[in-house]
Amino acid sequence: MASPEIVTDADLATVLETIDILREQALNLLELQESTLRDLRNGADATGSTTPSEDEMRYIKDQQALFGRAGQVRTLYRNAVMSTRSTKQTTSDARAEVDRLHLQLQNLIYEQRHLTGEIAACEGYKHKYTNLPLIPVEDFISMFPDKSDLSEHDLMIQRIEHEYAERQALEEKRQGLLKRKQGLIAENNRRKEDLANLDKDLEKFIEAADPIIKTFEKEY
Repeated sequence: MASPEIVTDADLATVLETIDILREQALNLLELQESTLRDLRNGADATGSTTPSEDEMRYIKDQQALFGRAGQVRTLYRNAVMSTRSTKQTTSDARAEVDRLHLQLQNLIYEQRHLTGEIAACEGYKHKYTNLPLIPVEDFISMFPDKSDLSEHDLMIQRIEHEYAERQALEEKRQGLLKRKQGLIAENNRRKEDLANLDKDLEKFIEAADPIIKTFEKEY
């Protein structure tokens, strides 16, 4: 009989148990057959009778039981084969499902590593706002006490927006000063031109007055 640690399937275990019983019956039947044949030989030599004895009837009965047990073994074996095929199919389906889940798990692990790398890259990214010359937090809160309860993130947004507004105001002021400068330059150029024209007119006046001056010099 097979070790119960090796065979765990109920159908196969039943087949093996039935085969063991069949083997025992076959061995007993062989012993009975040998005993019956001896008795038949001895009885025929002594009496010459051919009437079946009790041992012969027992032998025939046990032989019929043996054939019935053999048929039962064939039926059980056929059922065990069908059960084994079903178990193989179930195992194959389960293995395919395990392979599918394993592949899905590998994909999730790959995606997790990719996302972890992306998160690390984002966390380590040096954004330009970190280099902005913002006013210190203490000074900002002193200017806007109502912002003191904000979170660090919201407070940073408020500081950036304040810096943006300040820079816009400074840019507007710069543009105004630039326009004023351009106006002053234009005015200065215009005055230089007027002075240059005045110099020319003065030179012409002097040239025109030079004969008159010489005439007065002669008379006096």
